[in-house]
Amino acid sequence: MFEKLELIQKRYDELSQLLARADVATNLKRLQELSKEKAALEDVVGTYQQYKAKGKALAELEALLNPHDEAEMMTLIKEEVNKIKQQQDDLLRRLKLSLMPKDPAKDRDVIVEIRAGAGGGEASLFAADLFRMYSRYAEGKGWQVGIIDSNQSEIGGFKELIFEIKGKGAFSRFKHERGVHRVQRVPATEASGRLHTSTATVAVLPEAEEIELNIKPDDLKMEFFHSRGAGGQNVNKVTTAVRLTHLPTGIMASCQDERSQIRNRMKAMAVLRARLLDLEQRKQSESMDKERRMQVGSGQRSEKIRTYNFPQNRVTDHRINSSFHNLQQILDGELDEIIEDLSSKEQVEQLEAALT
Repeated sequence: MFEKLELIQKRYDELSQLLARADVATNLKRLQELSKEKAALEDVVGTYQQYKAKGKALAELEALLNPHDEAEMMTLIKEEVNKIKQQQDDLLRRLKLSLMPKDPAKDRDVIVEIRAGAGGGEASLFAADLFRMYSRYAEGKGWQVGIIDSNQSEIGGFKELIFEIKGKGAFSRFKHERGVHRVQRVPATEASGRLHTSTATVAVLPEAEEIELNIKPDDLKMEFFHSRGAGGQNVNKVTTAVRLTHLPTGIMASCQDERSQIRNRMKAMAVLRARLLDLEQRKQSESMDKERRMQVGSGQRSEKIRTYNFPQNRVTDHRINSSFHNLQQILDGELDEIIEDLSSKEQVEQLEAALT
C-alpha cells in the first residue's frame, strides 16, 4: 500500500511542477486537465503527509523513553505515544478507504427486478417473499418503494415484479442482492410434506439521469394497452399501461401500476434508461447476454448467491460462506448484518485491486 502511496505522492509533485510551467499556463485545456488530476489527489496526499508526520513524531518520542528517567515523565511520554499511535491508525484507515475505487452510482435510487425461476408456483411465492423483504428493509431506512410493473401468478405470487426504491444510498445497499436466491421449504400445497427447492432471480440497476443518455425520439416505439390484474375498474378499462421499446437495442420497459398514462410513461422511461445505462457501462468488456447470465444466471437451482433454508431456520450467503440463524427476521427486512459483511468483503477486494 505504501508503494502505491509513494507513487501517488510522486505524481502529485510532478503535477505541481507541470502547473508552474509557462507553456502549461497558456494552454487552457491542458491546464484544466492537470488541475483536475491534482485536485483529485490532494486529499490522499494530504492524509499521507499527516501519516508520515505522525510517524516521525512517534519515532522522536520513543527515542526519549528511558527506563532510568522519572516514572512521571515516562508515563507522560507513553500517554503521548499511545495518542499518536491512535491518530496514526485513524489516518491509516482513511488512506485505505481513499485508495478504493469510487462508485458514482452508490447514492442513486434503484430499480429492482425479481423473476420467479425454477420451481413453478412455489418460485412465484418466493419472489413475493423477496419483494416483501426488500420493501420492509427499504421502509426501515425511510426510503420510498413503488411498483412499476408486475405479473402475478395464479396462486398469489409474482412471475415477475419490477419496482423502484428511492432514497440516498439505496444502490450501495441493494447492489449486493443481485443474483439467484434459492429457497428450501415445504410448500403449503405439498400434502406429503416433501421439502421443495425453488429459485428467484434478482437484478438491481441504478437509476440513470436523463443527461447521461441521449435517447432520440425516433429510436423509441411507444405502445399503450389495458392494465392486467388487480387495480380497480379504472385501471383495467382504460388504456393506461405503457410499453416502450428502444429500437436500436430492442430493450423494452413497461409500466401499468399507475392510473395515469403519463405517470406510467415516466416510470417506464426510468426503467428503460436504467437498462440502457447498464448496457452502455458493460458493453466495452462483454455482451449484454453474458452480463445478464453473470448477474442473475438462468435461474437454475445450482446457480445461487444465497439459500433460505426453512427447516433449519438458516440463511446462507455463499459469497461470504456465512450462515445466519434468524431466517424470519431476515425475511422481515433485517438485512443489515448480511449487507455489512458483503460490503466488508467488497472493500477488501477493492483495496487489493487498488494496490495491484
